[in-house]
Amino acid sequence: MINLSRRALMQSAAVAGAVTILSRPARAAAEYTFKIASDIPASHPCNVRAQEAADRIFKETNGRVEIKLFPNNQLGSGPDMLSQLRSGALEMFIYSTQLVAPLVPATALPGIGFAFKDTDAALGALDGDLGAYLRKQMEKVGLIAMPRIWTSGYRQVTTSTKPIVTPADLDGLKIRVPASPMWVSLFKGFGAAPTAINFAELYTALQTNLVSGQENPLVVLETNRLYEVQKFCSMTNHMWDGYWVLANRRVFSSLPADLQAIVTKHFDAAALDQRADMASQSASLREQLTAKGLTFNDIDIAPFRKKLQEAGYFAEWKQKFGDEAWSVLEKYTGPLS
Repeated sequence: MINLSRRALMQSAAVAGAVTILSRPARAAAEYTFKIASDIPASHPCNVRAQEAADRIFKETNGRVEIKLFPNNQLGSGPDMLSQLRSGALEMFIYSTQLVAPLVPATALPGIGFAFKDTDAALGALDGDLGAYLRKQMEKVGLIAMPRIWTSGYRQVTTSTKPIVTPADLDGLKIRVPASPMWVSLFKGFGAAPTAINFAELYTALQTNLVSGQENPLVVLETNRLYEVQKFCSMTNHMWDGYWVLANRRVFSSLPADLQAIVTKHFDAAALDQRADMASQSASLREQLTAKGLTFNDIDIAPFRKKLQEAGYFAEWKQKFGDEAWSVLEKYTGPLS
């Protein structure tokens, strides 16, 4: 019997490993390597579907285009990454329509309060002339947006006092909103008392009744346990938001036309999958939050729109966005102002 020392065995294993590695064919470097980043968690459907698109692009281009995903603010804050995108240091970026607005004000247009009756109406507009108009505005600052927008969904109002059924139920309500003029003017139009509070302080503000209500997508209620300090969730669908898949125009244009087409095709296909994911998630979240004690109710948006018209909300934002942008929006919403 042959006895081998521990050292000899380890040396033998190392040699065997080296032979295996040397015999494995080396993966050729991609001709084009892009980074795509986001400020949302890795498990979010946007990132899951973006990774699938990147894998399909790599396969269909025979390894010529490799897109590496960096979720969850790995490359900096949202505004930082937007700056990197403009400079070309970051090639692609998944970002909210509302958060692109400081750079391209028109991109906030889909978030006009009570503009669309439902998600299908919003997506129809953004797959149509409204989306084309907004993408054209982004091109002016050096950004390319993939044709199909990805959905974030609607924001809903929650309260600890009573459900919101009619516009009058918002009168005098102390409600937390983001520090955004569009949010503030929306709720002031109903006679509410909107208060800008840092999101990190929201749970405590609700718990101590500093404010009685807040507004956010359902997923935020779940992940941040806001159902513990709120009783009612009114499906107001008052503001819609989505995510653009953006690319630096100069960098994207450096791809040959056939590769541009492949990248666009797979990100647009992923957008449809992501939309389905979000629709399924919204339905299941309502069930989960009901089980955790929230009482849900649906509303008719017509009286809410009428109240905002009377308050001058739509006229104010029409003036800010301009007649051209507003007419494109109203093509899909009907008259607002």
